Formats: sequence, structure tokens, C-alpha cells
Amino acid sequence: MATSPVKDFLVTHLMPEKCYEEFFVNFHLHVPCLKFVLNKTAVFWIILETFLAQLPQLLKILWRGSADGLSLTSVLLQLYAFSCPVVYAVANSFPLFAWAERLFTLAQTVTIMFLILHHRVDALTGMLFLAAYSGVMFLLGSYAAAAVVSVMQASSLAALIASKVFQAGTNYRNGHTGQLSTLSVLLTWAGSLGVVFVSLQETGSSLSTLSHILSACLSCVLVAQVLCCRSSTSTKKNE
Repeated sequence: MATSPVKDFLVTHLMPEKCYEEFFVNFHLHVPCLKFVLNKTAVFWIILETFLAQLPQLLKILWRGSADGLSLTSVLLQLYAFSCPVVYAVANSFPLFAWAERLFTLAQTVTIMFLILHHRVDALTGMLFLAAYSGVMFLLGSYAAAAVVSVMQASSLAALIASKVFQAGTNYRNGHTGQLSTLSVLLTWAGSLGVVFVSLQETGSSLSTLSHILSACLSCVLVAQVLCCRSSTSTKKNE
């Protein structure tokens, strides 16, 4: 008997067949199955955010030819936060496939940093920054003490939280979000919620989970800011 394409997709990618039958045959909201599906969905959003969250921002800067409204401090903190896992992986000789997605995110963030410097100062400053950053990353990955690498890894989440605070503050002071990408903010927000859900399932109410919740709340603030600014802009155009 042929199965429907929808069932094939759900059973292959989202849930076991038992859960499919509970939801769509028995019409029973089976709690363990619901947790399983939510966990799979959360992991999907985390992966999507890791690979793509920075890309819309990068493309928007290239398309508009401007980095107006982006907090330089925020991007620097993001760069530090995304650099820490890469340094940790290199220092501990992890295989590339275990951290390749982090390298992809880092490359996007470095490019964004270069573009900000290019538009606000000049291309030479951006190139000098890239050279200095590459040198520091090489030294950290090759010669940094294990204690330094561990501290960097532990502080990456705090840096990411601080980056959101600085960007939200910049948006508030400017009264607009400038070239801040709505899609990037939404992807980061979705990824943050996914991390919170997974963290709650794995560790419960720990300090790490509370930090992730704070990060997700700040992502909500950024989402609210970009949506409010879009709404305000649309209203002005209609007047």
C-alpha cells in the first residue's frame, strides 16, 4: 500500500512512525512524541541559525553599500564569540567536520566586520584588521595555553549576550535599525529559542540555561525593534 508523500517526509525527517500514528491516526497528543518533535525542530533551527544567520546581514550590506546602524562593538563581540569555538577546536585538534559550521559562521562575521570598516573608514583599515585578526587566531590556535582557551570558550556566550545588548542600545539611540537585517535577527531569535529548549531538556534550570534564556530575551528585543521600525517606515510612506 502506497504511503502519502507527507507521511514519508514526516517519518523520515521529523518523527518515528509510532508518533505519526499517535498524532495523525489516533489523534492523540502523545507527550513523549511531542517532546521528540519539538526537540528535532529546535535542533533544525539551531543548525539553520548557525549556517545562515549572518548571511542575510552580509548580503544586505553588500546590496545597500552601507553599514549604517550596525554597532561596531556588537559585531566585534560577535566575532569574539564565534572565534572562541574555532580556537577551542583547533587547540584541541578536533576533526574539521566537528566544527566546520562554526568556521562558516566565523567567515561571514569576519566579512561583515571588514565591510563595516570599509564603509566607515576605508578598505585599507579593513585589510589591516583582517591581517591582524588572522595573526591573532593563528597564535591562539597554535600556542595559547589550555587555560586561556578554556576561558575563551566559557566566555563566548557572555560575549554574544553583550553583543545583543550593544546592538539594541544602538538601535534605541538611533531611533532606527539602519541596515540591520530583519531576516538575520529572526534567524538568530529562532536559533536562540531552539537552544533554550534543548538546554532545558538536557540540563534543566542551570546557569547555562539561564544565560541562553537571557540571550533569547535579547533576541526578542531585537526582533521587536526591527519589526517596529519596519512598521514605522511603512506608516510614513503611506502618509
